[in-house]
Amino acid sequence: MLLRLPTSMSEAQQCLAEGAIPVGGATLVWAAWQRDGFPEQAMSLREVPEANVLGTEKLGAAVLLSKVDGRVPEVLRGAASGVGTGAVRRAATVGGNIVGSTLRCLLPAAVVLGARARVLDPDGPYETDLQELLAKQPLLLSLHWRTPVASGYRKLAEEPGGPPPFVIATAVHADSGPAPELRVAVRDGYEVLSERMPCGDGADAVLDALAGTPIGALDAARVAAVREQVVAVLERAAG
Repeated sequence: MLLRLPTSMSEAQQCLAEGAIPVGGATLVWAAWQRDGFPEQAMSLREVPEANVLGTEKLGAAVLLSKVDGRVPEVLRGAASGVGTGAVRRAATVGGNIVGSTLRCLLPAAVVLGARARVLDPDGPYETDLQELLAKQPLLLSLHWRTPVASGYRKLAEEPGGPPPFVIATAVHADSGPAPELRVAVRDGYEVLSERMPCGDGADAVLDALAGTPIGALDAARVAAVREQVVAVLERAAG
């Protein structure tokens, strides 16, 4: 297998046009390749500057999960730090987790941030939303968002070998309308559920509204955990 390392967007676009398979840290595909056979050529974005951005409102697809730090909102930092083991986080990338993983541990955080995706296909780069990113799976270059007032992340403990841990991501935004807006996303099994609602009338009104949504219809333990996270992020936003 030939691993190609483009150093620019134009080189990466050429690699795609020539059939190179995108690969991040290869933490997910290596075993499958050993079983099913390696592609003739693969491509890593680790030398492409646009895929290595890391700042208050941007995160590149080639950034290692272990490098996601305090420059990004708490919800995204918490999601990255909770993926696998330290060894996995030192090899796995943001793009590989969101696009290449069935667990998509970073997806709930990206959803509540209202993140947009900068992507690349053989015709060139463009911007899209997360729904199209997951449906069509173009090559992810980076995520971009607007900084929330406050955010939070929690992953519940699960039995080893059981279903994926239940994940709660929350964020409060002040630029979504006349009143602040709360966004909540949970990963239940392999499904991500999300809701957004005004939160200017306080926590009680938000919790009442959330009770009438699919998130509010989850089992009692999960709903209790969501309610705790909602109250906590609203308190931080108010403070």
